Amino acid sequence: MAKKMHDTPNLDELEKGPWPSFVTGLKRLAKDNDMMVDLMGQLETSYKTKKGYWKGGTVGVVGYGGGVIPRFTELKDEHEQPLFPAAAAFHTLRIMPPPGMHYDTKTLRQFCDIWQKYGSGLIAFHGQSGDIMFQGVSTENVQPCFDEMNEMGFDLGGAGPALRTSMSCVGAARCEQSCYDEARAMRTVINAFLDEMHRPALPYKVKFKFSGCPNDCTNAVQRADIAVIGTWRDNMQTDDALAKRWFAKHGMNELVNDVVSRCPTKAITLKKTSEVSKGAKISSVAIDDTQSLEISNGDCVRCMHCVNVMTGALAPGNDKGVTILVGGKRTLKIGDLMGTVVIPFMKLESDEDFDALVEFGQNHIDFFAENALEHERSGEMIERIGLVNYLEGVGLEIEPSMIVHPRTNPYVRMDGWDEEVEKWNERQASKTA
Repeated sequence: MAKKMHDTPNLDELEKGPWPSFVTGLKRLAKDNDMMVDLMGQLETSYKTKKGYWKGGTVGVVGYGGGVIPRFTELKDEHEQPLFPAAAAFHTLRIMPPPGMHYDTKTLRQFCDIWQKYGSGLIAFHGQSGDIMFQGVSTENVQPCFDEMNEMGFDLGGAGPALRTSMSCVGAARCEQSCYDEARAMRTVINAFLDEMHRPALPYKVKFKFSGCPNDCTNAVQRADIAVIGTWRDNMQTDDALAKRWFAKHGMNELVNDVVSRCPTKAITLKKTSEVSKGAKISSVAIDDTQSLEISNGDCVRCMHCVNVMTGALAPGNDKGVTILVGGKRTLKIGDLMGTVVIPFMKLESDEDFDALVEFGQNHIDFFAENALEHERSGEMIERIGLVNYLEGVGLEIEPSMIVHPRTNPYVRMDGWDEEVEKWNERQASKTA
């Protein structure tokens, strides 16, 4: 039987109204867990005073430098004793999920049993970095709790100035839009850089994320230092039978208003079948016996909207691979940044392809470790030193498509151009040698 609940009038207010409240879940856990009773007491105090009362510290497991988020209470009485002793330490264990977040019910039940035994019972599936967040465990229970989860085959995720836990979409396991093996890519990269994850030694955090197609279900472009996005470089695939079935159900209004007019580059046009253009970069799909959609693949930017609306009738091409972007992040020293394309297309099928991905990741991490300032993300480092310096530092060719916007200064210094031309010619010669 848990200790008596504290009065929580402010938290009670959050249960009123039509929407579900996290407070209801906390109360349910508090029925037989003293830690959750005192957690609610501290949370109620924070709502009254409008202040937070958690501080950090140093808590970990043997052999690891990260993976545990320490939280200690600052709420003390006149004798420096915690006002809410059962929740005086409320640490979080970050556990790496399997790629694509695949679980069976036996695994989930084991997690719940272990967490009920050692912790608060509060679990978050998943944090933004992908971890399973086991929230609320005392200092003395951190090690035995981790040991039992480790026996299941699970490991701690990243925390602190280190490589963080990666995240991949469900991908090829369940999604027909997948353009590469996301699970293999994530597992390959994480196994290669496990030391950088468990022993923080970087200026700040670095995140990999893997999305199987440009839908980017892991939010990689806006949240990952290195985003690996599935794509294709040939013509979009089409299926006349599925297109006709779709058109018979949805009609012309939806086709025009939700497919043709929503293409951001106007790459899709509605034509009579007899007037469809012929060309290497043109795809077409018949929607009835007389009309077809013409798709200019050279203008397509892989936004996925038409593929999502007419799934099956339109599909990613056959020559699949990935686009790699760097520098995505939320607000920190400067505002939000989307990832910048640094490798427009890369095959990811053979062992050599995956080795090349790991090599690029290693080059990025090494360059970041040497050139970033403390508490600076990759995108901020690139903004500060310039994209050209970053590309040269990690050994990538400069592509015209990497430009942010056209130059605004009409004056160009030409000294040094001859040397740059010689470097370019040498690089091209080495490629063909």
